[in-house]
Amino acid sequence: MRVPKRRQGANLYGMAYDYDVAVIGLGPAGMAVSVMASEMGLKVIAVEAKRIGGECMNVGCIPSKALLRAGKVRHMLGKLEDYGLRPAGPSEVADTFPRVRQHLKYISEKKTMSMFDKVELLLGKGSASFVDSHTLQAGERRFTAKRIFICVGTRPALPDIEGMDAVGALTNENLFDLDRPPQSLLVIGSGAIACEMAQAFSRLGSSVTMVMRGEGLLWREDEEACRLVAAAFAKEGVKVLTGRRMTQIERRDGKVVLHTAEDGRIVADEVLSATGRRMDFDALNLTAAGVKVAEKGIKVNRLLQTSRRNIYAVGDCNGYAQLSHAAMHQGMIALMNAVMPVGARMDFRKYVVPWTVFTEPQLSHVGPRESELKARKVKYESIVVRHEDYGAAIAENLGKGFVKVLVSPAGRIYSATIVGEGSGEMINEWGLAIQQRIRMHRVMMLQHSFPTMSFLCKRAAETWMMNRMKSPFMRKMARLFYRL
Repeated sequence: MRVPKRRQGANLYGMAYDYDVAVIGLGPAGMAVSVMASEMGLKVIAVEAKRIGGECMNVGCIPSKALLRAGKVRHMLGKLEDYGLRPAGPSEVADTFPRVRQHLKYISEKKTMSMFDKVELLLGKGSASFVDSHTLQAGERRFTAKRIFICVGTRPALPDIEGMDAVGALTNENLFDLDRPPQSLLVIGSGAIACEMAQAFSRLGSSVTMVMRGEGLLWREDEEACRLVAAAFAKEGVKVLTGRRMTQIERRDGKVVLHTAEDGRIVADEVLSATGRRMDFDALNLTAAGVKVAEKGIKVNRLLQTSRRNIYAVGDCNGYAQLSHAAMHQGMIALMNAVMPVGARMDFRKYVVPWTVFTEPQLSHVGPRESELKARKVKYESIVVRHEDYGAAIAENLGKGFVKVLVSPAGRIYSATIVGEGSGEMINEWGLAIQQRIRMHRVMMLQHSFPTMSFLCKRAAETWMMNRMKSPFMRKMARLFYRL
C-alpha cells in the first residue's frame, strides 16, 4: 500500500505528520468533522470499525423514525371513522422491516458515501487504538495525525436483572434485524427509546407491555406532558407497569418470562431492553495517549479538548448530551476551535440542546426543566396555550397538546415544552430565542404563518404580553398614552 506523503510540521518525535486530522468513529460527530475538515483542504483519515453513520443512521434515529411513521400510517387507517371516512381493513406489515433496511442501504451506499470523496476511509478494518498522543493503530495500519478527534458513540446498557445476559434481549443494535413485529413485546425502560418503540410496535400489531422501575413514562419531564403521553398509550392499549422490582428474566418454551415482585410472571414473545447507554473505551487504549476519563465520559474542556490538547472528544463519548444533533454540533465546534485563533474559539456549553420524543403526541423541550428552576429559586411565570383553544387544531382533530414557556417577569425565556403535532419543528424557534436572548415581546412581533401549529408560539408570547397589561400601572399608562 502506498504511504501517504508526509506534511510539514513535527510531532513529538520530530517526524512529519501523515495527516492533519484523524477521526475515530463515523457517527454524526465523526461525519461532521471528517467532511468539514476535508472541505477546508485538510488531509483527513477516518476510521470506522462498522458502518458509516454510526448508531443514528443504522440502528437509531433514522430506522426508528421509519418504524414510527409506518406505525402511524397503519394507526391512521384504523381511525378513518374519526374523520367521517370508511374504516380500512387489516393492514399488511410483513414488508415493513425489509423496506426500512432497503432504504437504509440506499442512504448509506448512494447518498452518504459521496460525502467522503476527499477523506481516506478505513472501514471495517478494526477499531483505532492510540499508540501515543499523535499515533493511531487501525488493523495493520499505523499513522500519525496533528489533531485527533475521538467520535465514538455509546452502546446499550442492559438492566441489572438476573438472566438478562442470556435471554437474547432486543436492543436498538439488533431490533431492526427483525422480519416482522412479534405478537407480544415486553419493553423494559421508560425513556425516549422505550416509549417510541413501544408505540411503534403497538401500532404495527404487537401486544406491548412496558415495565419500569421508575414512577412513569419520561418521569423526569414536565408532569402534564408525561400524562398526555401516558393517556395516549393507555388509549392505544400499551400496558404500562410502573415501580416494578424486576428480580429475574428467562426464556422458557420460546417465550420471555420476566419475574417481578408485584406481578409474578410477565410473558411475551420478545423483550426489548431500553434502559440507557454505556461507554466502552477499552479498544481506544486512552492511557497510551494520556487521555483522562471522568465518571460521565472522556473529560473535555469548554473547547472539547481532552487532557491532551491535540485530542478532542466529541459527541456521546464525553457524556454531555447523548443526542445525534448535539454530536454533529459539537463536531462542527471542535473542528472550528482546532483551526481558529485563540480569541475566536467557542465554548460548546453555551449552545442550547433542544430534543424531541417522537411519540404521538410528540414531546419536545429546550432549556432547564421547571424542577431545576425551582431548585435554583429562579422567579418565573408559566405561560401555557393549548390545542383545545386553537381552531386549526380542533378542526384537524389533533387531540390534546400545549405550548408551555417559562419566562422571567421581564420576558427572558428560560425554557419551553411543547406537546403535540409538530412539536419537534416548533421547539427550534424557542431554542434560538433562548440562545440569542430574544425576549417574549420579540417573539410576539414576529409574524407566524397561519393556521400552522407554530402560530401557538406567537399565541404564547401574546398571552405573556396580555398578562403584563393586567398590571394597574400598565393600564394607567395605556389610558394616558391613548388620550394623547
